[in-house]
Amino acid sequence: MSTPTIPDKGEQRAPDAAAPQRTAPDAAQHDGPGLLQRLAGSPKALLLLFTVLVVVVSAAVTGSGAWPDGWTVDVRTPLNDLDNWLVDNRETSPVFLYFLLHISNSAESSVDAITGLLESMGWVGVTLIGTLIAWAAGGADLSRRALRTGGTALGVFIVCGVLEMWEATMETLALMTAAVFASAVLGLLLGLAAGLSDRFEKILRPVFDTMQVMPAFAYLLPLLLMFGIGVPSALIATVIYAAPPMARLTSLGLRSADPAALEASTSLGSTPWQRLRTARVPLARRQMMLGLNQAIMMCLSMVVLASLIGSEGLGDEIYQALGSLDIGTALTAGTAVVLIAVLLDRTTSAAGERLDAVATAGTTRLMKRVRAAVWGLVLVLLGLFAAVGSAISESEWPEAWTVDITRQLDSGVGWFTDHLGSGVPLLGGTVTWAQGFTEYMLNPLRSGLLATPWWALALLVAVVGWVVGTWRAALTGVVCLVLVGVMGLWEVSMDTLSQVLGGLLLTVTVGLVFGILAARVERVDRMLRPVLDTMQTMPQFVYLIPVIALVGLSRSAGIIAAVIYAAPAVIRITAQGLRYVDPSAMEASLSLGATGKQQLLQVQLPLARKSLLVGVNQGVVLVLSMVVIAGLIGGGALGYDVVQGLSKGDLSQGLPAGIAIVCLGIMLDRLTQPAGARPRE
Repeated sequence: MSTPTIPDKGEQRAPDAAAPQRTAPDAAQHDGPGLLQRLAGSPKALLLLFTVLVVVVSAAVTGSGAWPDGWTVDVRTPLNDLDNWLVDNRETSPVFLYFLLHISNSAESSVDAITGLLESMGWVGVTLIGTLIAWAAGGADLSRRALRTGGTALGVFIVCGVLEMWEATMETLALMTAAVFASAVLGLLLGLAAGLSDRFEKILRPVFDTMQVMPAFAYLLPLLLMFGIGVPSALIATVIYAAPPMARLTSLGLRSADPAALEASTSLGSTPWQRLRTARVPLARRQMMLGLNQAIMMCLSMVVLASLIGSEGLGDEIYQALGSLDIGTALTAGTAVVLIAVLLDRTTSAAGERLDAVATAGTTRLMKRVRAAVWGLVLVLLGLFAAVGSAISESEWPEAWTVDITRQLDSGVGWFTDHLGSGVPLLGGTVTWAQGFTEYMLNPLRSGLLATPWWALALLVAVVGWVVGTWRAALTGVVCLVLVGVMGLWEVSMDTLSQVLGGLLLTVTVGLVFGILAARVERVDRMLRPVLDTMQTMPQFVYLIPVIALVGLSRSAGIIAAVIYAAPAVIRITAQGLRYVDPSAMEASLSLGATGKQQLLQVQLPLARKSLLVGVNQGVVLVLSMVVIAGLIGGGALGYDVVQGLSKGDLSQGLPAGIAIVCLGIMLDRLTQPAGARPRE
């Protein structure tokens, strides 16, 4: 998941003062005829309208949109042969013995070493040193920021222990530590290359663009082939998934460095290496810290998902609990994951704020010495507890200090389902709403897509891609759609596409409503901010747990989880886009007597169109990734095939479904990304 981009204020243009049809009062008087005139005068709009009519008529006439059998290619047989070859040659092939085996052993040994260190330190050492590190990251002083960060760390460790999740938490932290270090180093190196070389930037940009739209599951399948089920696959997949944000933000920081500072450095006779070390990197420090924060959060998200291929820890606890419908255990483990996410997010954010404060106002020599002494104390305690920690305390949290709340959670979920799931007067209940959404939204969407001829859908994709973006976007979308059919996955892909479109419709609706409120009402913005912050730090897996408690196992459950996961990004991009509207345009509309509603509909929304399309684009990517994960809770379709392929190690089932998901993601990304928001093609 990449960081959403907000168009600059310079990209928005004020309405032409000389064009009276754009003023709020006139537009309010001529809404109907003006719309028809604009449609009649726009060839692209007429072409799009004609294409939609062709799609509707062809679906009604034919009633069947199956892909021609003669145009499919057997991909399962060669994949089965490849899988068998890999199994037979894993212990004899030089590629495995002298290359992949070394990578696998290094990954596993690094995680084992960190796990052993945490166990030898005992729960007292881990809690103490973890709290000290968080306090030092916040400034190692008595400021509110440092005390809040240290207190958060202490509370998180205590709660994880009390909830009987200490061992699983330590396993997750061990894998997280190795993954964050490797992804930060890889991302930093790639970011330096892209930030200092235009050639590298051009090479890496399409790679990162493709990785952005690839669901997390797509990273697991090829690595499962090479390294098998276990920690190495999980660690390497996590590093590949989390490195791009660090690389992109590092490159952005280097390229956006103040030219005046660079010129001053050059005029003083600095070499390129000295300019990099003393000017470029310090000026890019804020973006690099943001990239590290993003990498950490994506590492945590991927570590939880990697439980499907043998990774232990909190993710495995959630996966096993979901498989047995043990909602109490799943909620407990999910709470621990959320707490770890909050801890890591707050710690890195506090470190970034401290670095900004130091760069702006400086710091005293005494404070520098105090902070150096605190970090020295951390290293001394780390060595001390590693040596004698097992003699001071046990490796696991004391059992006498734990509380089992799974039964209470199960009882609460049962009561909720019995009393609020259905039968609520006038409202019906959550289960009733989910069933209605499936019956009146998902099923008609799926039936409509399956009834539409493949060529009509391809025509619609081509026209939408050309109208919204460029001819290359249209061609890319059509190729992706055709590739899905060639692999023989047309029907199941249309099922997934219907879920994505249903989820996207809800996400955009929620995002627009709350985004508009946040942009226009300051109190709503203040109320939403902490909620959105918390939602954006939660890994994908965790969203499934409360949704199952609300509506049970169904396709609707996956859609609701996708909406909860994707809505925060759409809300924030919408609110930012509306705030970035040119103030002169707003003042002009007020001077002409426009009401608040007219300002919103005829000034803010039209001028924020590019930002809104970026929000829709982000919603597509996030909804697609979550709908795939929803295959675990009854979503079916491609998500189910990928999950089954991962859990069984069946390459012929999982890999084609994963490729089809990537094709759908690239197609939808191109169809919802305006030409002005992407690099020139």
